[in-house]
Amino acid sequence: MEETRRILVIGTGDTKTDELLFMRERIEAVGGVAVMMDVSVLGDPPYRPEHDRHAVAGAADTTIEAIIASGDENSAMTLMALGASRLARSLHDKGEIDGVIALGGSMGTDLALDVALALPLGVPKFVVSTIAYSHLLPPERIATDLMMILWAGGLYGLNSACKAVLSQACGAVVGAAQAVVKPDVSRPKIGMSSLGKSCLQYMVTLKPELEKRGYEVIVFHTTGMGGRALEAIAAQKGFVAVLDFSLQELANQLTGSVVNSGSDRLENAGRQGIPQIVAPGAIDMVDFPTWQAVPSRFTERPYHAHNRLLASVTSDGATRKEIARAIGERLSTATGPTAFILPVGGIQQWDKEGEPLYEPEALSAFVEEMRDRVPQNAELHEIAGHINDAAFSAKALEIFDRWVAEGIVPPGRQAA
Repeated sequence: MEETRRILVIGTGDTKTDELLFMRERIEAVGGVAVMMDVSVLGDPPYRPEHDRHAVAGAADTTIEAIIASGDENSAMTLMALGASRLARSLHDKGEIDGVIALGGSMGTDLALDVALALPLGVPKFVVSTIAYSHLLPPERIATDLMMILWAGGLYGLNSACKAVLSQACGAVVGAAQAVVKPDVSRPKIGMSSLGKSCLQYMVTLKPELEKRGYEVIVFHTTGMGGRALEAIAAQKGFVAVLDFSLQELANQLTGSVVNSGSDRLENAGRQGIPQIVAPGAIDMVDFPTWQAVPSRFTERPYHAHNRLLASVTSDGATRKEIARAIGERLSTATGPTAFILPVGGIQQWDKEGEPLYEPEALSAFVEEMRDRVPQNAELHEIAGHINDAAFSAKALEIFDRWVAEGIVPPGRQAA
């Protein structure tokens, strides 16, 4: 008989009693168990939650009275978010919950995002929010495997639209908790970034070679949320090494594009001391939504519409120098072994001679600046060829194998 899944239900019970009790009923109707956490500040709900607001405040090393006196609603909910995150992680680590669902407007969503970030990959996380998918949510606040649904009709009280959404969400989180296959921990994990298979091709060679060595290779598509997932897992020390070869999201972030991974791109592996090999794949491309006008600074640059969602332009030499400086600054903060591979022959498929994005002067401007910006704490490996050439993959493997031999990267383990 299948084990009953316990779902942590988070919300402000003093103002959302009807909604939260409806969610509890729907979770139990599909075979789950609802574990209620109340994150109200000013009042108690008319039901008894398993984890009340006093327990949440206590997990933040404070009291409800102190939180109320903290100054304003923002500071109060920030403290409640800290307590809820700590308490949720403790419940998970003790095996007392199998998933989490949170309900909220902007205030409750702010808290829920912190809770989701506190839980590891593989724990189902569902947020029912009035601001789901909004640009109010910065990339760095979004957990790796977060699921969201718009809380339609959810401003005040239950209604048929609200019930339809809440019941879907409850069924989804219980189903996810029942169906999830937790991440395999038998082999050390390597994080690798790439921008599709047509633009950057090194993964075709590197992934099977690293798997032969006994590693699991997880490749992230760097179209904004892919890099966010890479950074989130690195922040939780989920990799033994990172091969970060596609930094196009960093270029997006520096040029103001919304297609970015947050302000901490290319920082978390270094911050956690994870060995990292880095390369500047596709930093010459800047993405933006196809359905928006081309940003004014790029109106004269080569343009390509990838689909009805995503379009790209290339940056000029001055912008590429700016990107090189940013890469160098982020590498300089790394606390672990760092190597940088600089392919002077090109950094994405369409910048080769004869291709539409071939701009040798702009590429040279980047290469010259990058040579000067690789910090002293990082190895610089320059190759004459292109990032998609066999020589690039060979250099990456050479560095990686040396680090394994030196004990910098733990040895792989063959799957049973």
